[in-house]
Amino acid sequence: MPVAIITGASKGLGRALARALAVRGWDLVVEARSAGPLQEAARELRGAGGRVVAPAGDVADGGHRAALVAAAAELGGLDLLVNNASALGAEPLVRLAEHPLDGLRRALEVNVVAPLALIQLALPLLRNSTYGSYLSSYEGEAPYIGEAPPGRPDEGSEAYEAHTSSGNSHNSYLSDSTPYVGTGGAILCLSSDAAVEAYPTWGGYGASKAALDQLSAVLAVEEPGLRVWSVDPGDMRTDLYAAAVPDDDSGRPLPGTVVPALLRLLDAGARSGRYPAAGAAAPAGTGSAR
Repeated sequence: MPVAIITGASKGLGRALARALAVRGWDLVVEARSAGPLQEAARELRGAGGRVVAPAGDVADGGHRAALVAAAAELGGLDLLVNNASALGAEPLVRLAEHPLDGLRRALEVNVVAPLALIQLALPLLRNSTYGSYLSSYEGEAPYIGEAPPGRPDEGSEAYEAHTSSGNSHNSYLSDSTPYVGTGGAILCLSSDAAVEAYPTWGGYGASKAALDQLSAVLAVEEPGLRVWSVDPGDMRTDLYAAAVPDDDSGRPLPGTVVPALLRLLDAGARSGRYPAAGAAAPAGTGSAR
């Protein structure tokens, strides 16, 4: 069975994606800072029949990251690494003139440094992944949660608008002439539209996600044997968004509605690149968070 590590998996999009992968038979290493919600999620995931390891901790802690990768190795390897855990830097969000610098350092540590550190530890397992053979052998029907039909991102699917050409500096992971291999594992980094749009009060968080996008883009070029995806999930109804904008009571989609697009990306073995989820454009003047 394929193995995935998912950070920030006790709730929100991380938990929703873990649930979908568990239904497919994936073995999982899931983590979050809060032990109670994490163990509740782990019990739910184990109900699907797969193996689940759920160590609580902070992704900014090196020992915790090492434990995640060691757990994946014990399960047999690593096919998918999902960098989903995030920090806002300020709760609620504030303008840059008032942004606490310690909060910005925390956002950069969690949203940029920790993902890279985890990737560095996981690279040997990801390079040896049999992910490509899993893609060719999977015959089950995807447990799509939303209304969108299955489809490959590169074949007109409405779920994703892939940007992998060199025409857009934000999205130019691979030029059209770059040989694409993608025979190993996959890395999925959750980004935000705040990484590419100038939304008031989202400057610190957006800067960290822009750095994560660039890290992902360079990694894709340096590791052509892997698939490296950066995905903007759009606005979602999550605790993180509530902490960012506590007075915003407008209806926002649940995280589970984004999962079908992530599964299509996974099933297609899509080229490395930055992918915004369909219909995920934030209302003017806002940003997205998980």
